Amino acid sequence: MFGIGMPELLVILVVALVVLGPQRLPELARTLGKAMAEFRRQTSDIMEEFQVQGMLDDERRPAPPKPKAPEPPPTPTAAPGTTPSGDAS
Repeated sequence: MFGIGMPELLVILVVALVVLGPQRLPELARTLGKAMAEFRRQTSDIMEEFQVQGMLDDERRPAPPKPKAPEPPPTPTAAPGTTPSGDAS
C-alpha cells in the first residue's frame, strides 16, 4: 500500500484527527471510502471493455497465412545410358 507501514499510517491518522477534528474525520473517511469504491468500479469497467474489444478485434482479424514449406533441392538425374553412381553400363 504505497510503502506506508503501520507507524506512518498512525501518524497520518493522528495529524488528520488534530487538523479536522473528531466531528469531520468520520465524514471524510466515509467520503474517501465511497470515492475509492467508485474508482475501483470504474477501473474494472474500463478493463473489461478493453478485454471485450480485444477479443472482438482478434475475431475479426484474419489468421496470418501459413509459410510454405521449403521445396527440397532437385535430385540429380542420371544421363541416359548411365547409372546413378556415374558408371557407364
